[in-house]
Amino acid sequence: MRQTWPATRDLVLIGGGHTHALVLRAWGMRPLAGARVTLVNPAPTAPYTGMLPGFVAGHYDRETLDIDLMRLAQFAGARMILGHATGIDRAAGEIAVDDRILGSRRVPYDVASIDIGIHSEMTELPGFAEHGAPAKPLDRFAQSWADHLAGPERGAAMAVIGGGAAGVELAMAMSHGAGGAPVTLIDRGSALRGMGHGAAKALRAALGRHNVAVVEGVAVKAVTATHVVLADGREIPARLVAGATGPRPHGWLADTGLALTDGYVDVDAELRSSDPAIFAAGDCAHLTFAPRPKAGVFAVRQAPILHANLRAALGGGRSKEYRPQRDYLKLISTGGKSAVADKFGLRLSGWPLWWLKDRIDCKFMRRLAELPIMAPDAPPANHARGLRDLTRQAPCGGCAAKIGQTTLTRALGPVGALREDVETGIGDDAAVLAMGVVRQAITVDQISAVTADPRLMAHIAAHHALGDCLAMGAAPQAALPILTLPRALPEIEGRILRDVMEAAQKVMAEAGATIVGGHSATGPEMAVGFAVTGLLDRAAITLAGARPGDRLILTKPLGSGIVLAGAMAGRTRGVDLAATLRLMAEPQIDAALILRDATAMTDVTGFGLAGHLVGMLDASGAGASLDPDAILAMPGALALVEGGQRSTLHDANRQVARRVRGDATARYELLFDPQTAGGLLASVAPSTATHVVETLQNAGYRAAIIGEITAGPAAIRLSR
Repeated sequence: MRQTWPATRDLVLIGGGHTHALVLRAWGMRPLAGARVTLVNPAPTAPYTGMLPGFVAGHYDRETLDIDLMRLAQFAGARMILGHATGIDRAAGEIAVDDRILGSRRVPYDVASIDIGIHSEMTELPGFAEHGAPAKPLDRFAQSWADHLAGPERGAAMAVIGGGAAGVELAMAMSHGAGGAPVTLIDRGSALRGMGHGAAKALRAALGRHNVAVVEGVAVKAVTATHVVLADGREIPARLVAGATGPRPHGWLADTGLALTDGYVDVDAELRSSDPAIFAAGDCAHLTFAPRPKAGVFAVRQAPILHANLRAALGGGRSKEYRPQRDYLKLISTGGKSAVADKFGLRLSGWPLWWLKDRIDCKFMRRLAELPIMAPDAPPANHARGLRDLTRQAPCGGCAAKIGQTTLTRALGPVGALREDVETGIGDDAAVLAMGVVRQAITVDQISAVTADPRLMAHIAAHHALGDCLAMGAAPQAALPILTLPRALPEIEGRILRDVMEAAQKVMAEAGATIVGGHSATGPEMAVGFAVTGLLDRAAITLAGARPGDRLILTKPLGSGIVLAGAMAGRTRGVDLAATLRLMAEPQIDAALILRDATAMTDVTGFGLAGHLVGMLDASGAGASLDPDAILAMPGALALVEGGQRSTLHDANRQVARRVRGDATARYELLFDPQTAGGLLASVAPSTATHVVETLQNAGYRAAIIGEITAGPAAIRLSR
């Protein structure tokens, strides 16, 4: 990720709530030079809970509810860490994070902000964890709802525990979405608490029309697979039980040492906590100066105030004070496309209110989805021939930034005779050196940034560099990091270097290798590479051993170059980018062991599947037949290809297309896509290929037989 200004301060946003989502959008429109922004959130998206009842009722699809946080982070120039925050060490200035890809880690901050929302888990209620579904977090409930609708008991009785606007809305939505199935709304107090008389009267009538029975003034004792058991002994039939009780704070906040009220972070009018370096917003914050109920309208209106105050805390401007409105318009949907309004005790109802609610919700989501795309700077009016073609698209990162295969081959030219102790030189994945009875593979690889997270970047780069060694059948032995870090204040530089080295050491240690030195420098953008050596206890697996009849096995899907290029252009969905990064971070160490009897092997990286396969065919004097439908694609890659997305190395890789015979479909184009930390491509004897693939799949790899080796010429034929 190219950095214009050296980093001097770290801002960490904990949680992807509505306030932080809007702050990211504002930051992208007006970044603060020198500030390195990080977002920590368990998922690449965050659900907009205001549209949950509409989804349950069947008015919106699931994807409509998602705020694409990864895309917002990309727009803001922020790194995104997919994980749960589990604590804050204020003395050390670090946030403990359970990273979903890398495991436990600590993220340093100079200024932090918390916007983690609330939950409606009822861990103290017997049976709820096993048989209930809390409305928050939304993802779990959405899956439970989808499973219920798809199951044989779609029309069975259901129950909602907890009233108020959220419970009332959800109960009617569930009945409507399940075709009028009976629902019981249960509340230990008044189910319509906090509402004006007119609105409450209208909602009670609507509940009756929607086959929702209301049970008030009684607590729930337990939840079973078929019933809700009340404290007075009654049993309410329910095959799906939703939890919509009052908001509950996340437990880890209690261990932060911050001042709390009922578990929520106390903040002043500047949204600053009792620790001046930590802010809080949204439902997880308690406004000490003007307490308000938990409602999204306050979170949305806090965003510009928080944005200004975070900038001020980092040294960029003046602070502002937040003044919440005394009351707000509550629009409560009633199952169908109708709603009831409540404000200042007034009551309105009918379809125009549903239209208004839908318009407000959709406008909010469009604001976070329709981001301005910053095109690359156009060349000046007077420029040398060819410059416009090179600047039409922003340069890609990872292996897509390498020099094309044809250019590289021409430039290298003849290299002369090898020394006697060099068994394999240029042309294979790694060189093989003979030192007495010891034989050693040696290789080097470096990639530019594919993510703004240095730790994840180093993890991916380390696995990428190991690929050549593993493809030769060598056991990794030693590694030398080759690092270019972005310029930063020495303290920030130290944080980046610590992230890189801790990730590198972990990957290399798991592979059996030791880091024995290295080199570092600063530059305009991050690049991470490694020189790797490996020991061979048998003949190296080269490119030259493929035999006609052998099956071709690929251990990872294709498409990382296209997905990453799409992300730079703002076209890749966050969920697809997250899935691609996870696949890129996937180790190939066990796969190499499973494939140790391959007749030929290579790793699929910058030259794409076609380029690396042609190298194998040239060395083996054979051809290949590929089944395009057997080649798996990274999530979202095919849609991006069909939309015209390509990486910057794609055209150079496509020069090998003259040796590929077949229809130019989307999967055809995947053959030329440069891969970063790609999978292993192995030629395996036909008698063992099926067993090998099953073993790979049982080990967790998305491996497949994609074709077979044929008699020459050295070309690729696509079969159907």
